[in-house]
Amino acid sequence: MIKNLNHIAIAVPDLDGAAATYRDRLGATVSDATDQPDHGVRVVFVELENTKIELLEPLGENSPIAKFLERNPDGGVHHICLEVDDIQAATKKLSAEGVRILGSGEAKAGAHGKPVVFLHPKDFFATLIELEES
Repeated sequence: MIKNLNHIAIAVPDLDGAAATYRDRLGATVSDATDQPDHGVRVVFVELENTKIELLEPLGENSPIAKFLERNPDGGVHHICLEVDDIQAATKKLSAEGVRILGSGEAKAGAHGKPVVFLHPKDFFATLIELEES
């Protein structure tokens, strides 16, 4: 079912500062920041040859990232994103196996404009998993 690691997401308290750290200290190529209001985040992507690092900052007080940063004020790994061929088939299969799909259970557009769903961390060893249709 899963194909590739799409990205690792890191929640940060200061997106511009974090982007500068990756760009200036590590020489990374960093995308422009974009707001993702449906997910309550502002994001940049650190581009690597074989994957990406997504840096996330809360977009408003009700953002799930704001809650994460309350518990982890310095930031930290928030989730990993794995690619699948067919998000609907993956969601149906996982739901039938008892995996909890977060939110409404329906895919919505992610940061790349492709359908995504999030899987409950309690079903994956305390790791939040995002599935993105490739």
